[in-house]
Amino acid sequence: MFTGIVEAVGRVIAQTRSGDGVRVRIDAGALDLRDVAVGDSVAVAGCCLTVVHAEPPALEFDVSDESLRCMVGFDVDAEVNLEKALRLSDRLGGHLVSGHVDAVATIVASEARASGPQANRHLEIDVPAALARYIAPKGSVAIDGVSLTTNAIAGSRFTVNVIPHTLAVTTLRNLHAGARVNLEVDPIARYVERLRGAE
Repeated sequence: MFTGIVEAVGRVIAQTRSGDGVRVRIDAGALDLRDVAVGDSVAVAGCCLTVVHAEPPALEFDVSDESLRCMVGFDVDAEVNLEKALRLSDRLGGHLVSGHVDAVATIVASEARASGPQANRHLEIDVPAALARYIAPKGSVAIDGVSLTTNAIAGSRFTVNVIPHTLAVTTLRNLHAGARVNLEVDPIARYVERLRGAE
């Protein structure tokens, strides 16, 4: 599990075919790797991946074709948000994030709400219609692994405000209209739906 609070921004430095997927090599940037070992989980752009090789500052992960079908790929030189797995003793600063990407969503609009470095950014995001029912006003979503609170939802589109700090320390600062992002809906919503269906 994760919290959606990004710890560092890394960069994809290589991607090669490996079996029924790809092996991705990431420069982990400022992520503290002293307690990261082979077999550990790391959220990369919101996708929970297992470390298969560690050679600081680089980490390698195997990503199956099934996972790739649900998410934005790993283009070489692309920046990616990184978060190590949650410990039971950690603060839950964001929300519970599984790292299981539900789908790719599209940025419809990205607008600064003021001028200067302290401006919030307003994002309008279009999601696959089948996932819209899991998104609620003032609920939680993860975009490229970043925990965000939704403002409003209409049809298959919802909006969020991103504060300057989050823009400064994540890849969300690079988003523009037409950009594709990894989306994970709040897993609690899925469990509630499942339980209601069992009644």
